[in-house]
Amino acid sequence: MKLLTFVRNKEQYLGVKTEFGVLDVAAAAKQLSPTFTVPLTVHAAIEGGETANAALQQLVSHTLESTKRDSLLLNEAELTFGPCVTHPSKIICIGLNYRKHAEESKMPIPEYPILFNKFSNTLTGHNHDVALPRVSKEVDYEAELVIVIGKQTKYVNKEQALDHVYGYCCVNDLSARDLQMRTQQWLLGKSCDGFSPLGPYLVTADEVGNPNALHISCTVNGQVRQNSNTADMIFHCDEIVSYVSQHMTLYPGDIILTGTPEGVAFGAPVDQRVYLKDGDVVTIAIEKLGELTNRLVREEV
Repeated sequence: MKLLTFVRNKEQYLGVKTEFGVLDVAAAAKQLSPTFTVPLTVHAAIEGGETANAALQQLVSHTLESTKRDSLLLNEAELTFGPCVTHPSKIICIGLNYRKHAEESKMPIPEYPILFNKFSNTLTGHNHDVALPRVSKEVDYEAELVIVIGKQTKYVNKEQALDHVYGYCCVNDLSARDLQMRTQQWLLGKSCDGFSPLGPYLVTADEVGNPNALHISCTVNGQVRQNSNTADMIFHCDEIVSYVSQHMTLYPGDIILTGTPEGVAFGAPVDQRVYLKDGDVVTIAIEKLGELTNRLVREEV
């Protein structure tokens, strides 16, 4: 399934993408299925696991068979998207996790995963504008695959790690390089408002299959800047989940950003770096997960 969050009257609602439109889960449950429980938020779906997924799939089937289906299916092009995961308790990021990206950045291949974090202020949705901070002139794009945890996870081994994953989505790990590289700590350049557009969909793990065999790309104003495959990861998704779980408990809805491939502005020679500017439109595309698009706008003084 492809889940999404949409916003109506400043409230967030759960949607399911179908071939005929986006199912308004709350409206469909109220009209068609008052006798059984369905999750009404993305986090309820994640926490409910297989039972919740089965209920959503049943609701989709009921809707598509109903004479009321047209009133319950929304036009995706008219939706205001929220982040596809709305309230993760942790936003964990893996740095320098693509071999070619480490090489273009002239940094050594990490012996262990490099971890840093972001905060909830960075979350935004598909098609939202993202402000270029007043304090930075070097904002960079980073196409990344996100792991969304589905079960409480601690000390899991690599072989069982992906059993603890609910699904995957796209993110643009926007990075203000002049702030990021100001000190040895990367957090400042990674945590500006809106610096983690997430979505458009949260795709369940069963639809994705092997997360380390997906085409991943980034375009800026239609020009390809990154073009790679998640197979180039230094630490694959099962290794990442296992490694992080050795050090902290992961909970349903936690998200892990798994690193970016080569092609970022920072990887070019200094005199050839083309950072994001006012009006630039950035699209992150990952095979099976859809396309995440955002426009960068200069923050008003």
